[in-house]
Amino acid sequence: EGLRELYRRAQSGGKPRPVETPVPAATAEPVNAVAVAAPAEMPAHVSASGGTKAERLASLRTQAENWAPAKTLGTLRETMVFAVGNPDAKIVLVGEAPGFQEEKEREPFVGPAGQKLNDILKAMGISREEVYISNIVKFRPATPRQTTNNRKPTPEEMASCLPFVREEINIIQPACIVALGGTAAEGLLGLSGAVGAMRGSWHEFGGIPVRVTYHPSYLLQSGAN
Repeated sequence: EGLRELYRRAQSGGKPRPVETPVPAATAEPVNAVAVAAPAEMPAHVSASGGTKAERLASLRTQAENWAPAKTLGTLRETMVFAVGNPDAKIVLVGEAPGFQEEKEREPFVGPAGQKLNDILKAMGISREEVYISNIVKFRPATPRQTTNNRKPTPEEMASCLPFVREEINIIQPACIVALGGTAAEGLLGLSGAVGAMRGSWHEFGGIPVRVTYHPSYLLQSGAN
């Protein structure tokens, strides 16, 4: 309110201006009170409890199962796919959202894309068990008459689950975060454009260095090694 008053004074040459409250017309449609009130009731952040990193991550998983900001969107499926990996990992890998296979097994990066990721990690000299793997969105984005088809999550869907990713990273405190694909870069860093242009620079999330690279599924589709 103080900032608004300073802005009003600046606009009026330094003199206070009364706050104008719009009055709805008598013929206006009534406001849907439930739809307006719902966002205010949603928790703005998550809170991890427990003594160890593993316990705190487990408490996040429990909260994510019925996370209201994601559930009330009505555009995500019911099965929650949280994360997997080492709570003391030096590297955190972040993808976009669960797909058909991930929803089925309730684990991120399984199936062909997961195998490709495992091969990449092996080539780096590390195993899947040494890293921590998560997704920006914890539920599979829904489509009409959905079977095995998947879609990119919307900005609203990413924003609804971002508090979990932020808290996961805060708990683990890795040396580096790797954003897998353009959608992960958009959700984590607010970036847009070609991944090829993003991957040559260091970025930052919560004070931790971030590198953007291609999603394993893109490498499979393009035939890259």
